[in-house]
Amino acid sequence: MISRNFKNVLVVSIGFLSLFTAYGGLQSLQSSLNAEQGMGVASLSVIYASIILSSMFLPPIMIKNLGCKWTIVAGMACYVSYSFGNLYPGWYTLIPTSVILGLGGSPLWSAKCTYLTISGNVQASKDNKKGSDVINHYFGIFFFIFQSSAVWGNLMSSLIFGQDTSISDIPEEVLETCGASDCGLTIEVNSTSSKPAQKLVWTLVGCYIGVGVLAMLIVAIFLDNIDHQQTSQFRDNREPFCHTFLATFRLLKDWRLLTLIPLTMYSGFEQSFLSGEYTKNYVTCALGIHFVGFVMMCFGATNSLSSFLFGRIARYTGRATLFFFAAAINFACIIALLFWRPHPEQLPVFFVFPALWGMADAIWQTQTNALYGVLFPRDKEAAFANYRMWESLGFVIAFAYSTFMCLEYKLYIVLAVLVLSMITYPVVEYYEHKNPTKPIEQATYENHKKTEESDIVSQTWM
Repeated sequence: MISRNFKNVLVVSIGFLSLFTAYGGLQSLQSSLNAEQGMGVASLSVIYASIILSSMFLPPIMIKNLGCKWTIVAGMACYVSYSFGNLYPGWYTLIPTSVILGLGGSPLWSAKCTYLTISGNVQASKDNKKGSDVINHYFGIFFFIFQSSAVWGNLMSSLIFGQDTSISDIPEEVLETCGASDCGLTIEVNSTSSKPAQKLVWTLVGCYIGVGVLAMLIVAIFLDNIDHQQTSQFRDNREPFCHTFLATFRLLKDWRLLTLIPLTMYSGFEQSFLSGEYTKNYVTCALGIHFVGFVMMCFGATNSLSSFLFGRIARYTGRATLFFFAAAINFACIIALLFWRPHPEQLPVFFVFPALWGMADAIWQTQTNALYGVLFPRDKEAAFANYRMWESLGFVIAFAYSTFMCLEYKLYIVLAVLVLSMITYPVVEYYEHKNPTKPIEQATYENHKKTEESDIVSQTWM
């Protein structure tokens, strides 16, 4: 027996789990599977450039017109289109579907964050708890379930690609170019020898399309439309288009948001490094593409478990302690990666780095999302749109220099952004500690469910 708000959190989480089982698996493989002329990495760069564009105006418009639920469904459809583009990968299929995915990406994530924040505030008011604690808890549950998508998506790719009979040992002269010891720009010519058969690629992408469509059905059928009254009122009393269009930019007048930009961009830098650089220059180079899935499964498993753990203990430790802990983990990993020379005989080490990276990423994801929800309760749509915009800018920059900058310098850039983030973030945290932001009251949202006398519903309630 669970509350209706908690049920909705589970539905959103399972929907995203299914959707990103497909997208996460494809993203991990792009730098290795579609390595010709940097096509895979270019498609990822286009995705996040499009997310930046959509973050500027689409989230407030879509959420206020469609509501959170149907914005999530529409965004998921955009993600599924990218899987179709990977059936026959080429510049004319990957780039257009990357643009479509990017345009739907920011509304999807902004709607999800808005939905969880509304649910957390409503539940906190009913249980007489602190809003930020319930929001933290809900984001922890979401990322616990969502981040496990890396396990299932990469398990699918490793099991399917593992059936390839043409896998061969990697020669020593190739192993000498792996890691930061070499520039790392010519790995793609070595990975083609271990590229799986086209039939196996089609099988994998077909499975990804199936789980993506399943995600859309789960959300469309089982998720409550909790903000439908607000969207109806918005459509009846429509604000000027330019007012909604500029909502994302108006929030940039808040110095707290500007100060959080380095931290938000770092989230993009660190995720793109693991999925784009570590998988190509360490795993594919030294072990082969069929190992990418297993290594990223390790990242997904620790990320998922850590998200749940840190979402619960944040109320005892505070955000700042967790942020500095994550920074220490990433700092140590970056220094180690600068000196490590990967070799197949060191197999366990290939899993240690993504495990530690997953633990740190769990903190960046859960706590940064929760921080935005706490700081900007009255401008949630615009706040989370800004979050996606600046995080995506980090992705775009990282993927853009991926094809021409040596690995060593990429590591230095990630390290520099991390240090800058840990200088600017504490300023916002200190100000929030001295001047706490008041959460929005339940009354703002409770009208949509006057009939909520059945506060406790079963897990199978529709």
